[in-house]
Amino acid sequence: MAGTASDAGEVARPAAMGAMGARGVGAERVRSLSLLLAFLVGGGIWLLPPPTGVDPKAWHLLAIFVATIVGIMVRPLPMSAVAVCGLAASVLSGTLKIEEALSGFANGVVWLVVFAFFVARGFMKTGLGRRIAYLFLAALGRRSLGLAYAFVGADLVMAPFIPSNTARGGGVIFPVLRSLAKTCGSEPHDGTARKLGAFLMVAAFQTTLITGALFLTAMAANPWMAEMAANAGAEITWGGWLLAACVPGAVSLAVMPLLVYRFFPPEMRETPAASEMAKTGLAAMGPLTARESIMLAVFVLLVALWAFGRTLGIHPTTAALAAVSVLLLSGVLTWSDLREEEGAWSTLMWLSVLFTMAMFLNELGLIAWFTESVKRLVGGVNWVAALIVLSAIYFYSHYFFASDGAQIFAMYVPFLGVAVALGAPPLLAALILAFLSNMFGGTTHYGTGPAPVFFGAGYVDVGTWWKLGALVSISNFAIWVFLGGLWWKVLGLW
Repeated sequence: MAGTASDAGEVARPAAMGAMGARGVGAERVRSLSLLLAFLVGGGIWLLPPPTGVDPKAWHLLAIFVATIVGIMVRPLPMSAVAVCGLAASVLSGTLKIEEALSGFANGVVWLVVFAFFVARGFMKTGLGRRIAYLFLAALGRRSLGLAYAFVGADLVMAPFIPSNTARGGGVIFPVLRSLAKTCGSEPHDGTARKLGAFLMVAAFQTTLITGALFLTAMAANPWMAEMAANAGAEITWGGWLLAACVPGAVSLAVMPLLVYRFFPPEMRETPAASEMAKTGLAAMGPLTARESIMLAVFVLLVALWAFGRTLGIHPTTAALAAVSVLLLSGVLTWSDLREEEGAWSTLMWLSVLFTMAMFLNELGLIAWFTESVKRLVGGVNWVAALIVLSAIYFYSHYFFASDGAQIFAMYVPFLGVAVALGAPPLLAALILAFLSNMFGGTTHYGTGPAPVFFGAGYVDVGTWWKLGALVSISNFAIWVFLGGLWWKVLGLW
């Protein structure tokens, strides 16, 4: 905006400043109303008498937890700031002791996500992520459909180490994709969007959500869901998550580009320029550098330790900590790199707080009370049909959320509790809901972090984006719930 004002001359500056001031006043009003909404919801629950059999502390913590989730949804402050306020409320109200309130910061799963962010920075800094994308494009990029699968391959390789769809899709894939579309003469606002760019934007966006479901470390909230599943009696390891996800994930990644290609085909079918652009990019990068080689070695070792660490007695967080240490000792990363990794520190804050609240809601007996109440209310319902219906409601409720995390933290534990109460095997229910939690953001242009990045490029209008999102959502739901269900039967999960 400042650049625009400068281009227009100093005469435009007062008007621009006035407009910005008006927006500032409007934003402040929205912020105040959002804060008030979170306070009223939490305060209303607090003032209600707790149900019979519920510890008053558990009820008060529920009020603070719900207020925090509402705050995350309406965003009067950044997510981490909302979490800090919720943490302060839990201590100042006497609901939790300070030692209890801070216990989530010692949780190994939280630090697994933080260390994964640091490893991801190594991918970005060394250029290894971009090189991987170019390699796939050079190999598969002579046709437009091949380009979509090239981005699938690149995203898939990076997913275990970049616990953020936004960082992976928006930080690595999107810049390469945007440059590729421009090279092929496809721009968003000159009538050439459908030539290639529009198709790739949709396919690449949906890809990064599916790959998020494949690995425990591919999305920040995945470890949180695994921890909540443990509270319900379902232990999920890194390797166990991957084993359960590999078959529906492979089919979903294979089908999705074909589906988008069939219903939203690009005008350009042959794309030799894409392969040439990738080869030119690789040539400009030169041979693999020493730092890239170290990053690649850490990459391979970390996958092996995450996959087989349980057999070796090595905790996944220990493996990630060792990987970060190697990157620091080798000079691939510096302390400044870690200090500036805002996503890691923000995640440490909000994830620790939400871990703490969820853990003490369980310890204080609220989750057990809720589960038993559901059992008494709906006992005798067929659990298979109930789990399918619950999964569909959970999945399509995301149209009402502007954040993956907001819905996950608000709905995952209650829906898992209901499913288990109806007789569903805890591990099966936990995995289905967790996998769907990664993909429900594909329904809209606002429902997950990378959505505004890809949609904001301007290649696809809102109506088309929603239609394709609905189409892909039906495919993903059918593959992961029904085909996945058969695979999980083979694995003995039910």
